Amino acid sequence: MIRHVVMLRWNDTVTDADIAATSAALDSLPAAIAEIAVYRHGPDLGLGPTNHDYSIVGDFESVDDYLVYRDHPEHQQVIADHITGRVSDRVAVQFEF
Repeated sequence: MIRHVVMLRWNDTVTDADIAATSAALDSLPAAIAEIAVYRHGPDLGLGPTNHDYSIVGDFESVDDYLVYRDHPEHQQVIADHITGRVSDRVAVQFEF
């Protein structure tokens, strides 16, 4: 299994409504992309001062499945509509488990 983890730090212009719209858009991806085995996301609980604001975690059966997700038009549209231009920092990692 491949786990993909993304952490976002929103820029100052992002509103609660923007975050809710992002969450809704991310919720739609598992139905659109069959290669997603498990998909979770949500805002940080604010328990640490250096934490990012939002995290996305996806599990995939193989690297090939992850690559389908990464390049999928629905995923790319969510990025274009809800992520690009709204984050001040993004970090990601993929690992096998």
